[in-house]
Amino acid sequence: MELKAEEIQLIVQQVLENIDVKKLSRVSRPPVSGGDCGVFKCVKEAIDAAYLAQRDWVNNYRLEDRRRIIEAIRVTAEKHAEELAKMVRDETGMGRYEDKVQKHLAVIRKTPGVECLTTDAVSGDAGLMIEECAPFGVIGAITPSTNPTETIINNTISMIAGGNAVVFNVHPGAKKCCAYCLKLLHKTIVENGGPKNLITMQEEPMMEAVNVLTASPKIRLMAGTGGMGMVNALLRSGKKTIGAGAGNPPVIVDDTADILLAAKEIYRGASFDNNLLCLAEKEVFVMEDAADKLISEMEKEGAYLLSPDELNKITELAMINKDGTYQINKKWVGKDAALFLKEIGVCGCRNTRLLICDTDENHPFVQVEQLMPVLPIVRCRSFDECVRAAVKAEAGNRHTASIFSKNVDHMTYFGKEIETTIYTKNGATLKGVGIGGEGHTTMTIAGPTGEGLTCARSFTRKRRCMLAEGGLRII
Repeated sequence: MELKAEEIQLIVQQVLENIDVKKLSRVSRPPVSGGDCGVFKCVKEAIDAAYLAQRDWVNNYRLEDRRRIIEAIRVTAEKHAEELAKMVRDETGMGRYEDKVQKHLAVIRKTPGVECLTTDAVSGDAGLMIEECAPFGVIGAITPSTNPTETIINNTISMIAGGNAVVFNVHPGAKKCCAYCLKLLHKTIVENGGPKNLITMQEEPMMEAVNVLTASPKIRLMAGTGGMGMVNALLRSGKKTIGAGAGNPPVIVDDTADILLAAKEIYRGASFDNNLLCLAEKEVFVMEDAADKLISEMEKEGAYLLSPDELNKITELAMINKDGTYQINKKWVGKDAALFLKEIGVCGCRNTRLLICDTDENHPFVQVEQLMPVLPIVRCRSFDECVRAAVKAEAGNRHTASIFSKNVDHMTYFGKEIETTIYTKNGATLKGVGIGGEGHTTMTIAGPTGEGLTCARSFTRKRRCMLAEGGLRII
């Protein structure tokens, strides 16, 4: 039977009326080949796949979908927290398993999701204005070997909560555990109805991949967690960058401090995960009247006090002297304190978590961020001397600092002078990122670029909508 033109037009119109546009937009996108649960051979493919996923994510999923999928990620990640901690320890050879479990649980439980995406509104005679947190698009994220899978979990929750997709370039020294973690989260997203390739990475991380990320017009934002060299390189790329750089956090203990509390908290923070966290206590400046008691109490906590001869041997082991300039020996980053002692011939200290040393402010362990369980303690004649030495050691990183004191004026003065992103009083610096303290957790602490402790809101841009002429107002 031959159909008339009018009948064909009517059929087409009825078909179009019955099409689920939302479903059509999801199935009509061309498939991207080569990926294995978000892990690609080529970074360009990883970018292309994430770009399509992000458009799907922002156009076809609601905030409630983001919330639901993020909760599923938390559940999955918590089930595998111990496994991931063991994988990281085995692959990198750094840190302590039990502390890595705590770090994973902190980012899983205390990284905010969509709840921090607040809307600002102003209503007046001239109309209604709202400002909302909108996604950037696809984010290129560089992650470190010190907190590899913790950063992937933390960044994934924050970045997709903001409506973005992520292309990770992970540290080569942690590529296996990172790929495993990313696949785990990718499967969870897809199994809970989310788009494929919302998080991706190149299987073999390399510097060339970072160059591709910074050059790609599909990457709208770069986020870097690691050393200042990497952060500065990203800042020079011309891309909008959120940079979490190095720190060399000083601790001040004045003559009003609760010394037992200070010894306990400093020991806990400086020994945690073999001092791998950039926010961990790296050097102590203590007023002379409190120094002997502080050292004695730290020994009671379990710290091993190095003799001058032992300190020299540890310094030769852990530091490389190049024409009077010291650099850390990366072979010893994050290693157990007992291994340091064994290497210099001190046996029977298998359970030692922290080495402490009584030294001057110019020692390389004071001035160089070492990421090792070696904590120098410097005696100072006055509080002003403590502050001056602490500011010098912190070197303008503006990352983290802490103080133990009952003198409010001392706390205030040091806080103003040091200008750090995290500033804790009478507690381990761990508490500054919510591990044993209040507030949310993050592994991307953006001091250099000013975002501070990042969350979903950090990875969004403000968009303003204006309804003029008093629209919607009923008063």
